Amino acid sequence: MRARLRRSAALLTGALIPASLLMGSPAAAMSAAMSADGPVSAAFARAAAAHEVPRDLLVSLAYAETRLDGHDGEPSAGGGYGMMHLVTSRTLERAATLTDRPVKELKSDDAANIAGGAAVLRAYADEEGLDAAARKDPARWYAAIARYGGAASPDVARLYADTVYDLMAEGVRATSTGGESVTVEPRAVEPDRGAYAKAKDLDGPSTFAASTDYPQAAWVPASTANYAVSSRPASDKIDRIVIHVAQGSYAGTISWFQNPAAKVSSHYVVRSSDGAVTQMVREKDRAFHAGEYNRRSVGIEHEGFVSDATWFTDAMYRSSAALTRNIADRYGIPKDRTHIVGHNQVPGTDHTDPGGHWNWTTFMRYVTGGSGGTPNPHTPESVCGSGYKVIDSAALGSAGTVHLLYNSANGNNCVATIKKTSIGTATTTSAYLEVQGKARVTDSGNFAYYAGPIRAAAAGKCVKWGGKAGSAVYDSPFEHCG
Repeated sequence: MRARLRRSAALLTGALIPASLLMGSPAAAMSAAMSADGPVSAAFARAAAAHEVPRDLLVSLAYAETRLDGHDGEPSAGGGYGMMHLVTSRTLERAATLTDRPVKELKSDDAANIAGGAAVLRAYADEEGLDAAARKDPARWYAAIARYGGAASPDVARLYADTVYDLMAEGVRATSTGGESVTVEPRAVEPDRGAYAKAKDLDGPSTFAASTDYPQAAWVPASTANYAVSSRPASDKIDRIVIHVAQGSYAGTISWFQNPAAKVSSHYVVRSSDGAVTQMVREKDRAFHAGEYNRRSVGIEHEGFVSDATWFTDAMYRSSAALTRNIADRYGIPKDRTHIVGHNQVPGTDHTDPGGHWNWTTFMRYVTGGSGGTPNPHTPESVCGSGYKVIDSAALGSAGTVHLLYNSANGNNCVATIKKTSIGTATTTSAYLEVQGKARVTDSGNFAYYAGPIRAAAAGKCVKWGGKAGSAVYDSPFEHCG
């Protein structure tokens, strides 16, 4: 893993099960199950002990998939059931065989579903050759976690597994549908990626490709079976933007759109935690997402489930609004609720997304340019200090701006990234400064207001500078020489 967490630290941390249980014996885990506050916590502890799966890794996987919401036995868009998202024709039937429980029970009973997920994960670990000693080390489960997601490509499998390990490092405090708190104490683990180390890091800046229509988006192509090649807007005018909720996780949705059996896709997918954006279908082509509106619209999927409001974060709203505004400006689409619609508003549809928890007032305020939030009390000059003046800057989507400053009195440069969204909440933010001929200095982490300052003497030298806020990254060439 990287030295920093890539995702928002909006998740609170706490301690329900001691961190020592990650490496503890099955007996210790069973003891935790017996003393747990509720049935879901007990089910995780029992399943972890029975199948020798690290308990906190199991909870983090479930949280990544569903936020511990079984959705009343209803399937996700990709055919997944329960907290562990057991998928029809893949993990669901295998879980039934491994646990000797009926499929119906695995779909609807939380404890059975958790046990089934743990059994499948253990089976993958066995197939990866993990012995008893290796199974006690959460780092060694990376390949099994990657397989559990069922991704169609190694790149998406890595994205899926990285998400689980990032969540475990951040810590999790989730509330089940029954109101029970289930907690993972923060613990950073350097995973053994094995063959997945060679897969592309879809959260890395190298995936922000020139081929995307939206500069802040990563590019992961959908299966050609899931969209129609076209030549819009020459062939069909684009005059609608359709807002969807995926009924699944970010990595799971990307994987589903890569599966030729899906027969569905969307142009973009937006992540809940930090607003990261992935484009999967070019805007000129017709994604299969909105029936009668396929020819005339661009579709934006959002990670989450319509029944659970916790997926709809401020970072997601702001990032999606910036994307929506960009699309509307390029095609001359009015920024109103006639032209920016929910999937449920498409004629002839039987879908309900984005559902009653989607806050259209907040979203449209962001689309039309209203900040709707507390302004950042810090400026680049106040962060860098007396004598520094801004000489260059770069927008980081709607999430912030990275600034390069210079102090003529001492010949020093300074870089600071000032957040524009999630003000006062610790989210992934970074800034760096590299003087030619010297090592790069970076300030990276989860910050409430800004990253930096990074100061360095650069008189007579060229500098590289940049940073990240939300899903947007800026990297300069060597410039400002002298």
